[in-house]
Amino acid sequence: AASGKGEGFDVMKSGDARVALIGFPSVGKSTFLSLMTSTASEAASYEFTTLTCIPGVIEYKGANIQLLDLPGIIEGASQGKGRGRQVIAVARTADVVIMMLDATKGDVQRRLLEKELESVGIRLNKPKPNIYFKPKKGGGISFNSTLPLTQCSEKLVQLILHEYKIFNAEILFREDSSADEFIDVIVGNRVHMPCLYVYNKIDQISLEEVDRLAREPHSVVISCEMKLNLDYLMEMLWEYLALICIYTKKRGERPDFSGAIIMRRAASVEHVCHRIHRTLASHFKYALVWGTSTKYSPQRVGLTHVMEHEDVIQIVKK
Repeated sequence: AASGKGEGFDVMKSGDARVALIGFPSVGKSTFLSLMTSTASEAASYEFTTLTCIPGVIEYKGANIQLLDLPGIIEGASQGKGRGRQVIAVARTADVVIMMLDATKGDVQRRLLEKELESVGIRLNKPKPNIYFKPKKGGGISFNSTLPLTQCSEKLVQLILHEYKIFNAEILFREDSSADEFIDVIVGNRVHMPCLYVYNKIDQISLEEVDRLAREPHSVVISCEMKLNLDYLMEMLWEYLALICIYTKKRGERPDFSGAIIMRRAASVEHVCHRIHRTLASHFKYALVWGTSTKYSPQRVGLTHVMEHEDVIQIVKK
């Protein structure tokens, strides 16, 4: 066992969302952090410049997005080489992962990183498998599926369950999932995350190659040196974070556009109440909402009404 306490690595969560920068050493993570935020992360052209986790904050559309510049991951990080284990633990707490890749190295880095993250239970850009699984006290294994399974069979499912010492459970496949996805459901500690693949250093490759990379799914091409395409990256990041701004209004006054409440997409009026004050929902009578989520403005709505980007809300108490 290691003696003494290592340097503090976890960073307190702050802001409205958290984005982790993951990549091999010297792909431009620190340069990117310094460009996007006012934090100076030490950037140099030799590998392993950043040794701990350096947080920065991007202010974008009224939201504070915390950006974490994590040390470079090397092959074998999931087995604990380098600072890999800690880097990955912090990455699991993020809302979106930005995978920084060196465009001059093609897709090699991307495949290696995906493998590393896959082996520690981070699934990138994959929805959660739609499988119902419930361990029981007795009664054996009941297995059902709502559609024919092509990648998995009842026999295979039973084998997997025995492997995990589960002999009584209820399983329902609601989609054609693979055995690996079923294992993800049993283990239950998998994190499903949106990920943006950001190819840096496009000023050093041919136009055809830039074009090819830009057309890949979930990919953005940028150059930190030349400051190319950074605004498009921010738009994509906003899209992936799925944040919305909501403005409040007091009775008889103009809406307060200076301080937006930043919420997740599909947030209801109740969520907004909790964000303003924890006792507000219990004194709630109704709310008036102006914006795209209502049929007419203002519309009188209840706690379950789902808000949309840039709606204005006025809450009336009992």
